[in-house]
Amino acid sequence: MIPGPVGTPDVVIVGGGAAGLSLAYRLVETGAATVTVVEPPEGPLRPAERTWCYWDQGDGDLDEAVTAGWPLLRVHGPDGSPLTVDPAPSRYRMVRSAAFERLVHARLARSPGGRLLRATADTVRDVPGGAEVRCTAPGGRTLTLRARYVFDSRPLPALPPARTHLLQHFRGWFVRTRTDRFDPAVADLMDFRVPQPRHGLAFGYVLPLAPDRALVEYTEFSRVPLTTAAYEAALGHYARGVLRLGEFSVETAEQGVIPMTDARFPRRAGAAVFRIGTAGGATRPATGYTFAAVQRHSRAIAAALRDGRATVPAPHGRRALAMDAVLLRALDTGRIDGPAFFTGLFRRTPAQRLLRFLDGATSVREEWGIGLRTPVGPMLRTALEVPFLPRRTHPAPGTGENPR
Repeated sequence: MIPGPVGTPDVVIVGGGAAGLSLAYRLVETGAATVTVVEPPEGPLRPAERTWCYWDQGDGDLDEAVTAGWPLLRVHGPDGSPLTVDPAPSRYRMVRSAAFERLVHARLARSPGGRLLRATADTVRDVPGGAEVRCTAPGGRTLTLRARYVFDSRPLPALPPARTHLLQHFRGWFVRTRTDRFDPAVADLMDFRVPQPRHGLAFGYVLPLAPDRALVEYTEFSRVPLTTAAYEAALGHYARGVLRLGEFSVETAEQGVIPMTDARFPRRAGAAVFRIGTAGGATRPATGYTFAAVQRHSRAIAAALRDGRATVPAPHGRRALAMDAVLLRALDTGRIDGPAFFTGLFRRTPAQRLLRFLDGATSVREEWGIGLRTPVGPMLRTALEVPFLPRRTHPAPGTGENPR
C-alpha cells in the first residue's frame, strides 16, 4: 500500500497521456472516485510534446488547455479544387499535451482525492479485492499500489488479430513564415494535392496558429511507415511546392504512427484491470481520431463508478465499428479511391452531420443516407466479404501518437 495521507485510492491510472489524464480529470471533477495517476519521471521514458485535435461545441471545460480553434474546415481535392465548410456550432480545436498536463495536474493538486506519482509502472495484476501496480520510483525504490480498480493506458505489446491493418503515420512541422501565409479561421483537414502512394492515400494537413505560424503535416494511410528522411522530403515538397510558403523556418517537429485496424481491443485485462485509450479501442479505426472519443469514454467511466457499476462501456458502438471495418477493407484493397472518397463525403454531406458521423453519433437513417453517397458497388461487395475474412496478428506500431 502507499504510505501517506492519501491511503489506498479507489482508482490507479497507469500512464499520463491523453487517456489517463482525461479519466483522472473526469473522476476528480465528478468526485466519482479517489485517484492516483502514475506517470513516468522526467527522462527517456517520458514522450515528447504531442498535439491532439478534436471538434466540439465549446462547453468550455478544457478551454484552458486549448491552443487554437477554427470555425471553418477545408478539403482540397486531388484536382486542387478547395471545399470550405462551416460545421457550426462545432469548432475544430487543438490541445498541446504540455498545456493539458498542466491543467490536469493542477486539478489533481487541488483535489483531496487526487494524487500524481512519478514512477515507472512495471506490472499490473489482479489481487483479492482489487488490483495491484508495482512501480519503480526515481532512485530505484519499489512501490506497490493497490486500488479497487486499475485503468491502464500503456500501449499494447502486440495488436489483437485483425482482418485489415493499416497505419496512419505522419510527420509535422511547426513553421513560421517570413510573410503572412495562413488564414487563422480555416483548418485544412485533408489536402490531396500531394503525390499519392501506390498503396493507400496521402494528404497534407494545415492548422494555422497565426497568419505567419502553422502546424504543417504530411500524413499517409498505408501499411508501412516512412523513414524520417522520406517524411522530410514529402513535407518539403508540400510546404514549398504546394503551399508555396516562401521563406520559412521550422520551429519544432513531431512524428507518430497509430494503427487503423478492425481488431477487437479487449477492454478488460483482469477482473479489476481495464484498458483505456488506444489500447482500449478508443481510436476510431477509419480516421485515427482519438481525443474526442477519450473524453466521451472518460465521462462514461466516471458516471459508471459514481453509480457503483464496475463495468466499462465501449468507446465506440458496434455499428460504427462495422462501418469502419468495411471502409478500411475497401481502402486496403484499392476498391475505392481514398482521395475521391473523402472529398466526396465532405462535398455531399452537411458538415455538422458528417462530423457526427465521424464521431459515431449519427442515426441509422442518417448513415443510410451517407452510405448512398459513397461508391455503392465496391462498398457493398466489401461489406459482403468482410465477415468471412480471417483475423491475423500484426506487430504493434512504433511510438508516437496521432495528433487528431
